[in-house]
Amino acid sequence: MWRASVGALVAGVLALSGAAPAQADTVRDLEYWLNDYGFTQAWTTSRGDGVTVAIIDTGVNGDVAELQGVVIGGTDVSGIGSPDGQTPVGEEEEHGTMVASLLAGRGTGEGNGVIGVAPDADLLTASVAFGLETGAEKTNDEQIAEAVVWAVDNGADVINMSLTRNTPDWPESWDDAFLYAFENDVVVVAAAGNRGSGTTQVGAPATIPGVLAVAGVDRDQNASFDASSQGITIAVAAPSEDLVGVLPDGSHVVWSGTSAAAPLVSGLVALVRAEYPELDAANVINRVIRTADPKGEEVPGPLYGYGIIDPVAALTAEVEAVEQNPLGSLEEWIRVHRRADVPDEEGSGSTDDQEIVPIADPPPPRADSAKTLLPTPWTLSYITVPLSLVAGFGTLAALLGIGATRHIRRSTRSDA
Repeated sequence: MWRASVGALVAGVLALSGAAPAQADTVRDLEYWLNDYGFTQAWTTSRGDGVTVAIIDTGVNGDVAELQGVVIGGTDVSGIGSPDGQTPVGEEEEHGTMVASLLAGRGTGEGNGVIGVAPDADLLTASVAFGLETGAEKTNDEQIAEAVVWAVDNGADVINMSLTRNTPDWPESWDDAFLYAFENDVVVVAAAGNRGSGTTQVGAPATIPGVLAVAGVDRDQNASFDASSQGITIAVAAPSEDLVGVLPDGSHVVWSGTSAAAPLVSGLVALVRAEYPELDAANVINRVIRTADPKGEEVPGPLYGYGIIDPVAALTAEVEAVEQNPLGSLEEWIRVHRRADVPDEEGSGSTDDQEIVPIADPPPPRADSAKTLLPTPWTLSYITVPLSLVAGFGTLAALLGIGATRHIRRSTRSDA
């Protein structure tokens, strides 16, 4: 996995551009989505106070400066982590802390450090060991099901899942767990996956009816080629390129992928739930998708879903109430597809154990080729971790806007 420290990147940018050192905090300066998408304006209405978001991931280190006091509870479902879920586990152990910082980081002082899009929200962490040989006591499928139930039982209003099964189907144990979440009025947000790491179509949990599936867009708000995927279950799109996160050791990285886009949407959901505590999960979801910018596309579509998130509109627009989750009913899906223990003919009833991971990144471009490096077989199969913990000159070029690492905008669309 590629990464670059923010300090090194900023120093390189200043040296190449001839600019004087910035007076403001350089890490905060890189959080373009706060102003470009209206989050800072949205904070005049809501900052997520009183809302609890569960992060089902590799564990969240609540001791880093930006997350002190943010994590109010946790557990480990892998059998190899700490009881409080704050010891990173698995093959991509830094992933959960990075996700958490984007969602609810509180900075390190006035204008300093990474601040999340819902800085007053509280977090729960359930640590899951993703990977082939982690020593975990349970399968990935079993860990996820247990983590979802735990999150609901411990007061989660929102569950963030920056992970994928990389198949559209899911085990029956997930039926029970996700149905439990929906029956208890919890909004579940899941990343769609990244083409650059082999996820060409959306996989579970982003395929589960009722889940708010998140695609990614680039700095120009066009569908990202590498840092997103496509499918009929995508609900909204959010920034997925050149995002800043905090590592478990407290350092900062620039990274990309729908793993990073998902917590931005989970944070927006937290803002809406804080502002409209009377709304049930279905109407919270409806408010987020109905106020999204469709970019002139027919909705819902396979690239943007209902559109690109608009935090200010989600908090202030008049939105007609709904009686049911606009993203579908898992209960109805179960009734139709789970036929007396006979697997669905398309494999949706598969109970085979499948390894799951935080959604993986595509690697950065090679300096001597237009082609990207191949991810490892495990990455192709399982991760939605940051699309590119981007490194070296490729990231500098992106930050400078010279287009050296710009992603291709897909011109064709698929409903699959």
